[in-house]
This record gives sequence, C-alpha cells and structure tokens, in this order.
Amino acid sequence: MYITIQAFDKLHGSKPLKLNGIVRLVKEPDNRYDTEAIACEMRHYGKIGYTSNSTRTVIKGCMSAGRVYDKIDENYFAKIKFVKDSTAIAKILTLDEYTEELKDPESDIHYLLEGD
Repeated sequence: MYITIQAFDKLHGSKPLKLNGIVRLVKEPDNRYDTEAIACEMRHYGKIGYTSNSTRTVIKGCMSAGRVYDKIDENYFAKIKFVKDSTAIAKILTLDEYTEELKDPESDIHYLLEGD
C-alpha cells in the first residue's frame, strides 16, 4: 500500500522528506478536522505532516488516509519512496519489511519506538 504524505511547509519544509526515510504512522481519532487523520512522524523532527485524505491531495495510485485507517494499528511504519517539494509517496511496510528494518540497529524505527 502506498500513501501520499503532505509535510508542513512552514515548520520544516521538505527537509525531513528523504528517500528511504522511515515514517511512523499515528492515528488521530480525536483530530478536530478529520476523524480518520493519520499523522506522520520522523526521527529528529517529530510530526512532519499528515497522510493525504482528499481527492485533491492524494496522488493517483496511492490510498487515502480513510482507506488505510482501518487497515493499520499503532506503530505502523512507512518508507518514503518518492519526494517532490513538500509531498512524498511512501510505502507502508509489511510485517516482513518491518521485521527486516528491526534487524538494522541504525534503523530509525528503533528511535521512533522509544517514545512509547
């Protein structure tokens, strides 16, 4: 599954969005604008933006936050595959890909899990 990430332009710009960067997906059911909101967090930056949930912002071939929301639970991660300006396309990691990332002691997953 692929998602579109819209980064906060004013906070960090496109700086956190790097190829193969690991993003933690965090559901925000109490979000006042969107009950299916999925925040995106990265090491060194914290919350960098959200998974797109609008037909205007979801890139063709990606799933909206609403379509992904019930398919993930807490501590889901994605890996950035494409970046343009403050928008990225990321692949949600499968269980096998997640397990493989955990084997790498330098993976950002370890640092993103520390906050739990």
